[in-house]
Amino acid sequence: MSKMKLGIIEHIDSAHYLPAHDSCGIVHGHTYRVEVVIEGEKKESGMVMDFYDMKKKIKDILSTYDHVLLNDILDYPSAENICEHIHSKLSNELGYPLSVKVWEGHNKWCELSSIE
Repeated sequence: MSKMKLGIIEHIDSAHYLPAHDSCGIVHGHTYRVEVVIEGEKKESGMVMDFYDMKKKIKDILSTYDHVLLNDILDYPSAENICEHIHSKLSNELGYPLSVKVWEGHNKWCELSSIE
């Protein structure tokens, strides 16, 4: 049986600063676009996972990053560290191989994938 991919896109608004960084060392904010893709086999229900359940779990995890100072969560909240942190939390919650792509603003992104 072939595997299918399902995706959800959500947004969070957060502030951060990168200690000792020349231009990002002061507190500033971004709107982050977070793209989550899971991969799995279709079940008897005809779905890999119900979109409602997937979206609820993703929103619950992302709410901890929304409208906060990310430095309170991560020592160095770079796009890479934010992506890795979100991937870890969602991996535990969703139970599927997944890909997380975090867009910092419009033209910058980082992606971490456990999908083969």
